[in-house]
Amino acid sequence: MTVQQPGDNGGLLETEVLIAGGGPFGLMLANELGRSGVPCLLVEPKSGTAFNPQANATQARTMEHFRRHGFADEIRALGLPPDHPTDIAYFTRFSQHELARLTLLTASQAAQAVKGMRGSWSAAELPHRVSQKFVEAVLLKHAQKWPANEIRHSWQLEDFSQDRHQVTARITSTDGLHTQQVKARYLVAADGARSAVRQQLGIAWQGASGFKRQFMGGKMFAVYCRVPGFYEAFPHARAWMYVSVNPQRRSFMASVDGQSEFAFHAAVHEGENADAWTETDAKRVFAEAMGCELPIEVLSLQTWTAGHALVAEHFQQGRVFLGGDAVHLFTPTGGLGYNTAVEDAVNLGWKLAHVIQGRAPDSLLASYELERKPLAERNTGYARRFADSVGLFAATPELEADTPAGLQAREAAAAYLGAHVRLEFNIPGVTFGGRYDGSPVVVGDGTSAPPDTANEYVPTATPGGRPPHAWLADGRSLYDTFHGGWTLLALGPEPLADTGFEQAAQAAGLDLKVVRHALPELLALYEAPLVLIRPDHIVAWRGQDDARAAKVLQACTGG
Repeated sequence: MTVQQPGDNGGLLETEVLIAGGGPFGLMLANELGRSGVPCLLVEPKSGTAFNPQANATQARTMEHFRRHGFADEIRALGLPPDHPTDIAYFTRFSQHELARLTLLTASQAAQAVKGMRGSWSAAELPHRVSQKFVEAVLLKHAQKWPANEIRHSWQLEDFSQDRHQVTARITSTDGLHTQQVKARYLVAADGARSAVRQQLGIAWQGASGFKRQFMGGKMFAVYCRVPGFYEAFPHARAWMYVSVNPQRRSFMASVDGQSEFAFHAAVHEGENADAWTETDAKRVFAEAMGCELPIEVLSLQTWTAGHALVAEHFQQGRVFLGGDAVHLFTPTGGLGYNTAVEDAVNLGWKLAHVIQGRAPDSLLASYELERKPLAERNTGYARRFADSVGLFAATPELEADTPAGLQAREAAAAYLGAHVRLEFNIPGVTFGGRYDGSPVVVGDGTSAPPDTANEYVPTATPGGRPPHAWLADGRSLYDTFHGGWTLLALGPEPLADTGFEQAAQAAGLDLKVVRHALPELLALYEAPLVLIRPDHIVAWRGQDDARAAKVLQACTGG
């Protein structure tokens, strides 16, 4: 098929990859493909990026991928002011008793502290508390800079068909005035939880849904609002996430700008019809969480359902791939949904590019589902565990009583919630510990990774996971020395025979660079002198010499 820059070709548009959806997964994929020079067309029904705050936490691993693209600092500068606290705090009501708090670094502190952190939090980047609406705008800005990308807002995928060689699709403008036929080698569904692509393919959900909890299980009422007088009426130290725990109404609220804008979410009780609630109801429910009435400006309101732990049966069917909310639905505890979606794009992007550019066989693409589906199942499982921990905690009337029994109830709640907040929000194991063990495009060495636990991460170079991180003497992150394609780390002070990988990569058409570091500490950290790093910053192989270089590269690219 003739491939050209996306554009109008007399009603027929030809491209390599058609992306249906412009949320975090779709936009991150456009960045991955654009960086590789692969033509893609992204269509998104909305007129622009998200207006509502949506997800509010960018995990450290996601920030490391943003760093790889060169815009982590740009994202860290958005959202809260640099010196605004990022604490998570629990209250009976926001204006009344504080029950528990996890104190975390501000954005400016995180940028400095990361260079001195070791062990579980040894990383190039720390988490950042920023609403998805800001992240999407940055992802869009950078996706648009790649010459091979075309981004069309107010356009949507109407229908598609596929055969052995291509996907044929029909896209339309949302005003109904324009229709265009598209031919692409691949279609990627980034069209969200109600994915029309997934439904057309007949791919079912697996997992569980409908969990009923006092909190984070069932219908939730979301209000994006401006509350100018919040901090004057709030008698405690500022936080980023505010959680109200009382028998009348459970809720949580994230600060969007650190000034007056908030994303407020409240549990809906049995028998309440929150879909019909108005701004008046929003003000009433907010007052229940606040413990007093404040003037609020409602910017938007909607409902959503907590209690999902669902993963699609398949992430691929023929020439169609799915990612993000189209293949996994989370209860938002732990903030894992959007971050899992970004890593879907990171995984799929280099594989599509390699196959399209003739650097790898089609069989490489089958590893996308084999690697990402188990990770989605793992992460939805963690989110369910966190939701059970906070949502099944019983908020009794005694919590608010000004009596000895009330004091005792608040002390018990403080102990419980203090343990919970560390379980849910101090999660380096979840963030860094995702692995692709058993993947056909990872060459194992017979070693096993440490146990997968939420709150502890043990750095390991066992093939299949994130490379151990270190800061170099010149102040750079080790990751900053990695190549944009394949990296072969040659570690230790002794000269190594590593030219076999360069020769094998050249013969296979792979973009590989040998990066040498003589520090004995890095050799000890990686436990092998030669370590092959994939384009998505996953350890693909490690060993003592380059004798099997050609076979290793063949295996790691699906051969």
